[in-house]
Amino acid sequence: MGPCVMLCPGLSLCDLPSTTFYSSILTHLSIVVQTFDDCLYLLDGRLKQLTSFNVNVYSIDSFSAIVQNTDMLPNLKCFSLKSYFRFQQYEQIPSLLRRMSYLEHLTLYLCINDQHRITDGTRVQDDILAHMSQLHSFTFYISTYIDSGDLRHNISREHIRQTFINIGQQNATTIVNRLSRSVVECSIFSLPFAFDYLGSLGNTFPNIIFNYVTYLVVEDKDAFRHEFFVRIARSFPSLKDLRIFNIELQLSSDCTLSSDHSQSYSMIEYPHLTSLDVGYSHRDYLEQFLNETKACVPCLTNLKVSPRHLKIVTKNFTREETRRNCAEIKQLITLQPLDDSQDYYHYFPSVFRTFGQRIPISLLLYYNHLNKGVYKLRPPQRPQQQDKLRPPQRQQQQDQLRPPPQQQQQDQLQRPQRQDQLRPPQQRE
Repeated sequence: MGPCVMLCPGLSLCDLPSTTFYSSILTHLSIVVQTFDDCLYLLDGRLKQLTSFNVNVYSIDSFSAIVQNTDMLPNLKCFSLKSYFRFQQYEQIPSLLRRMSYLEHLTLYLCINDQHRITDGTRVQDDILAHMSQLHSFTFYISTYIDSGDLRHNISREHIRQTFINIGQQNATTIVNRLSRSVVECSIFSLPFAFDYLGSLGNTFPNIIFNYVTYLVVEDKDAFRHEFFVRIARSFPSLKDLRIFNIELQLSSDCTLSSDHSQSYSMIEYPHLTSLDVGYSHRDYLEQFLNETKACVPCLTNLKVSPRHLKIVTKNFTREETRRNCAEIKQLITLQPLDDSQDYYHYFPSVFRTFGQRIPISLLLYYNHLNKGVYKLRPPQRPQQQDKLRPPQRQQQQDQLRPPPQQQQQDQLQRPQRQDQLRPPQQRE
């Protein structure tokens, strides 16, 4: 279950009796739930034969400690817990894992808000591994967000890696990313990286290949250079969705000068990228991906962007260098509505090819309150041709007076018989 589960509704078992979701023969279960309580409900004894349990939890902080049964789980051999949203109640995770002393395979994807302590090899050993003597494989990504003002010393990647070597976990590494002046993110993960989602990647990351990552979020307090995106394309060969959070002006890169003294960059190819979100970034990063001399995005179909940045980068939809990478976009999401323009129609032909007709932009944009005021493109609702030709009220009256089809057939069969009954006897044959 990847990041797409964030768009799916999760199961909620709150206030439901144990007989509502019960099985004496179920051994494997993969499920998405709303809260951490729902996860505990499923492990309260109603699924006693469960040996493999994969669960994705929306909110771990909503834990209320009302689940009564906290017995050991001797039959459980494989357990996977993923939560892509930050939470603070980390202590609930070790408490649950201590009930799984016979576990053989463990997978964790966690994002922890902890203001005082990073998660390193020592903490993993004390809280998790020390209580699982039967564990054969441990796949994990654990990200900790820390207030740098509360740290007693600087975070060292070498020190964190050494803590994993000390506990016999050589196939693990770490990324330290300073998101702002006060917030530092420290991520630890097993190698090879086994997940399809990676959030808050910064300028500094190890030279490894993330073969399975399709959804990536990059964020840093410092600007991204062109070389950073060269590394992104090389390290994430399966990338499909990319979100960029960086309001800093893009720094000048090590580029060459062409004959006309203009900067020439190495062109980066993203063969599988379908969705790009630069709505909360400097316009330089929109330039980075739309300018065909810098990037090739043949599969880009979804773009989230500031309309002001879009008009600047495309020079009011007239710039040739950015036209090619806009040609296949079918969904354009903007924070404010775009002005209607004839050049706009030519710049995004796939949008109107999808809708089947040219219509004003004012009809394509609508306000979505559930998506933080984001305007989206949507196809217009076409009236049926019959509805255009028929007067509505008159048509309803005709439909009320007209008999149903079966009755019409009976009337056609019976009508000649009735006429024959009315004829004089001598005319009958």
